[in-house]
Amino acid sequence: MKKLVVILGVALAILSFSYINPNYVSPVVNVVKACAPAVVKIEVEREETVSYFDPFTDQFFKKFFGDIPFQNYKRKVIGIGSGFIFDKEGYILTNEHVVHEAKNIKVTMLDGSEYDAKYIGGDEELDIAIIKIDPKGKKLPVLEMGDSDKIEIGEWAIAIGNPLGFQHTVTVGVVSALHRKIPKPDNSGYYTNLIQTDAAINPGNSGGPLLNIHGQVIGINTAIINPAQAVNIGFAIPINTAKRFINSLIKTGKAEKAYLGVRIVTVTMDHVKALGLKVNSGALVTEVIKDSPADKAGIKVGDVIVKVNDQKVSSAAELVSIIHSYTPGDEVKIVVNRKGKELTFDVKLGKYSEKGEKKVAKVFMGITVDEIQPGDREQYSIPSEVKGVIVRSVKANAFGIQPGDVIVKIVVNGKEYDIKSVKDWNKVVEKIKKGDYIALYIIRKGGQLITAFPYMGD
Repeated sequence: MKKLVVILGVALAILSFSYINPNYVSPVVNVVKACAPAVVKIEVEREETVSYFDPFTDQFFKKFFGDIPFQNYKRKVIGIGSGFIFDKEGYILTNEHVVHEAKNIKVTMLDGSEYDAKYIGGDEELDIAIIKIDPKGKKLPVLEMGDSDKIEIGEWAIAIGNPLGFQHTVTVGVVSALHRKIPKPDNSGYYTNLIQTDAAINPGNSGGPLLNIHGQVIGINTAIINPAQAVNIGFAIPINTAKRFINSLIKTGKAEKAYLGVRIVTVTMDHVKALGLKVNSGALVTEVIKDSPADKAGIKVGDVIVKVNDQKVSSAAELVSIIHSYTPGDEVKIVVNRKGKELTFDVKLGKYSEKGEKKVAKVFMGITVDEIQPGDREQYSIPSEVKGVIVRSVKANAFGIQPGDVIVKIVVNGKEYDIKSVKDWNKVVEKIKKGDYIALYIIRKGGQLITAFPYMGD
């Protein structure tokens, strides 16, 4: 009898639990049902050039044995990421690193339908990109953009993506923090103003949406902390940052970024002691470019920029990243510390690049150069008096040359040529022949470097 009473008691307990919150539906379920169809899986195929030798070993072998056939080879690399449809015409937002230099892009939707996608445009610094599929008359699901300026710490955050290839995985958490900054993997600067969340984000989530409880996109999932160091710390690009650049990416394929018009260095304790600064962090203004937005606003040499709008500035690289998250014509409040006094300037930001017809530069040894733009002087701290061509991109085995380097002189078999423009560059490199010995004079971060090598052909 006692056993029967116990069994009946357990049964009643189980039944009572089953009726807690009857007919309850989590709001997350509704968000997923409404939004998941517009989230896509992105698979890319790209080619990667690999050398059998590092540049130094390569040159050693060439010196003694001549040209080495098949010294480089190309291999196919497959990558997986996420994205979301934001326009009924088939435009999809994702991360630039997901689709960068992709030869083929395939998009798979929740219902299993597949599309070939076209790369429209993107930006490595911002890590945003747009691709497009042809809906072929089909009505596509579209996500609504939210307002990332209005989100608050503690509110729900829902991530949908394809972590490790597991299609349309949903994770839930909260907005853990705002205005976070993290260094980029290549140490070229910072990702700034990021949304931090504890909704699990893993490789493959990149490019997918971070949603609020209303199903609106508040961010683009983009980065994680090494799992060996921490767990459930992920970051998303605020959707308002992406919205600023959508039109220019669709129209021109590039993000039209703003510039302030200053040369800056990161404040160090040496600066503090030598100059008597009243702050020990920020971006110290070493030059104000004439007629630039900074000049017109009243910013002066010796000012320390400590804040842009609500974002604190602790280094020169951070300031550049923040300014580049805005577009020309945007108005921002720049806070500077001038001899211990904080001053606020309303600044209407200018264009990173100058208008006008530009001469197309010839690619040489995998090096692509361009005229120096006003924004380049700000980003790479190039003095106004430095003339030359700036390196935009390099391919494998470029002898240590980096984007942002300024080439000011080329020496060919002992004969020197000053380089002040793309026209000068083209005139010299088109005459270089196989077997010539080359030296490039480079300005990098205020210092001069010389790299020399025999030209063995592209």
